[in-house]
Amino acid sequence: MRALVQRVRSASVEVDGRVVAAIDRGQLVLLGVGRGDDESAADRLATKIVGLRIFPDDALAMNRALGEIGGAILLVSQFTLYADCRRGRRPSFELAESPQRAEELCRYFATTLARLGAPPSEGVFGAHMVVRLENDGPVTIWLDSDELAGRGPRARDGQPPRKH
Repeated sequence: MRALVQRVRSASVEVDGRVVAAIDRGQLVLLGVGRGDDESAADRLATKIVGLRIFPDDALAMNRALGEIGGAILLVSQFTLYADCRRGRRPSFELAESPQRAEELCRYFATTLARLGAPPSEGVFGAHMVVRLENDGPVTIWLDSDELAGRGPRARDGQPPRKH
């Protein structure tokens, strides 16, 4: 699983001209599910996100986690985090999980965030969404569950990329 975490002052998701989710201060989490991801990857990533100390303390150092500032999470599924742009000009999405399994894991991920004390507001899986955010900092963090587990990112064939 991959997540792009943005510290925000506010964020919202609109579907068909209607706001379906919105938060004030907290994290916008764009979540991609890759082929072969499972519940342990979701647990690992959710735990890391909830514990990230990316909010400022009184000295303006990034020392506070989401719960310490009373922040919220806006969760948006985004399969394009698994785009492979190495060849040609059109991205390949072969590394992304099937929509059915990806939706199951996104639901599991949201449930895990809630269990960890950070119930998310959510976009609509598979919908065309307009995401609005006010990035705070800006602070943007890239997380990959394979890297958190001590493995490198997956290549097209599921194996770690070869060193040149």
